[in-house]
Amino acid sequence: MSQISVNSLTFGYEGSFDNVFEDVSFSIDTDWKLGFIGRNGKGKTTFLNLLLGRYAYTGSISASTRFEYFPYALTQRQMKLPAAEFADEIKPGCECWRIMCELDELGESADILYREFEKLSPGERTKVMLAVLFSGENEFLLIDEPTNHLDGEARMKVREYLGRKKGFILVSHDRGLLDECTDHVLVLSRKSIEVQSGCFSSWWENKQRRDSFALAQNEKHRKEIRKLHQAAKRTADWADKSERTKIGFDPVKEHDRCISSRSFIGAKTKKMQSRVKQMEKRIDREIAQKEGLLDDLEKTCDLRLVQLEHYKSTLVDIRDLSLGYMGGDGFVITGLNLQIKKGERIALHGENGCGKSTLIKAILQKCGLQDMPTLLQEGMLDTAPNLTVSYISQDTSHLSGDVYSFCETRGLDRSMFCSMLRRLGLERVQFEKDISDFSQGQKKKVLLASSLLTPAHLYIWDEPLNYIDIFSRMQIENLLAEYQPTMLFVEHDAVFREKAATQVVRL
Repeated sequence: MSQISVNSLTFGYEGSFDNVFEDVSFSIDTDWKLGFIGRNGKGKTTFLNLLLGRYAYTGSISASTRFEYFPYALTQRQMKLPAAEFADEIKPGCECWRIMCELDELGESADILYREFEKLSPGERTKVMLAVLFSGENEFLLIDEPTNHLDGEARMKVREYLGRKKGFILVSHDRGLLDECTDHVLVLSRKSIEVQSGCFSSWWENKQRRDSFALAQNEKHRKEIRKLHQAAKRTADWADKSERTKIGFDPVKEHDRCISSRSFIGAKTKKMQSRVKQMEKRIDREIAQKEGLLDDLEKTCDLRLVQLEHYKSTLVDIRDLSLGYMGGDGFVITGLNLQIKKGERIALHGENGCGKSTLIKAILQKCGLQDMPTLLQEGMLDTAPNLTVSYISQDTSHLSGDVYSFCETRGLDRSMFCSMLRRLGLERVQFEKDISDFSQGQKKKVLLASSLLTPAHLYIWDEPLNYIDIFSRMQIENLLAEYQPTMLFVEHDAVFREKAATQVVRL
């Protein structure tokens, strides 16, 4: 066991207004199973790249171990080769027999090493790359979101596999994965970085207690400040009133005064003014002591949804439906019966390739939002007349330009859109950047905000939470519970699916 020590780390991207990290210090052990938690854009992937020495920084990072990063960046040439032929290129010195042993732990046969990599399913690709990653020795592994785009079964295999390993940092927004695979957490909060023993759920429970205590202390502090302000104002008023009586008096009404009393009144006023200054200093001292008390709270603002009311109770009616593609091997979906009624939130669940996205495309085509000439259909797929759909796709590669031009293209109110992004955790400085430079999670938030602000009868979301941070997932869960929109969605996060769906349809 050895330690990785970070001391006074400061880093910011060239041209950026703020540093990603500012004078950060902490230590972690290399045999920990460390979960890395934080909002999108807070610097999780950036920190992994700093460990790998890819960026220049000030401060120091000391470690006696070698770092290895997942996922590996593959070239087009490597994608067309079997993994057995390029494994040594992405991880020098790795041996095939070790990779096969790791694949066996992942429940996969060794033959996928000898199949063309681009023809493997997303789950098979992830397993091959994880097997390559863990085939070395004396390394500290940096694992960046390994379960994105994986179906439930593949996620379970990866979860069980990582649960038996140690010596890694795991960046993930899957609460189940973090709970089962980690024994420590490294958390990027709004103003600090903390290291804590335990899994995500234990950290979250402790965090809620700390936040409640901080809020109570802050309210107590505000009351003390208000009392001091009131006392200072009263004393200042008395001093001003006394000062005004120093010069000039009515000898009839104030028979006990004389010219010589002016110095006495001046001394009394000076004493009162001194007391006011002492109170103001105390107020400043109190504020300085408590300043920033709530700065580190991860506040999650409530989201809003703009939905339409349709006069029909059944929005989508599917009977004995079969779907496939021209030139494909038969139908992907056969004999499906499904109704989507108002207020229902139906989650499509199943392995990759079972037809979830195909069904979504067929509904979108029926509503006139997509043209799929290669889609084969048998059976009935009927939608309510004049049905308005708000759709989120898996793909974010088409996003470019700044936030304001995006609003103009989509016909969105700019101030409401920016407000929604702020509620989802994006800083104002992001609005000046090109969306293509956003992190994957920030791009997904752009699509989510657009969908939430688009008035619709039916919301169709295809894996909307890939790369989305845990705090934003909780916000969306609360939104769906409050507004109860009609929705059809695909999401492999089991915790979200359980909380958000009124019905789960397995394909």
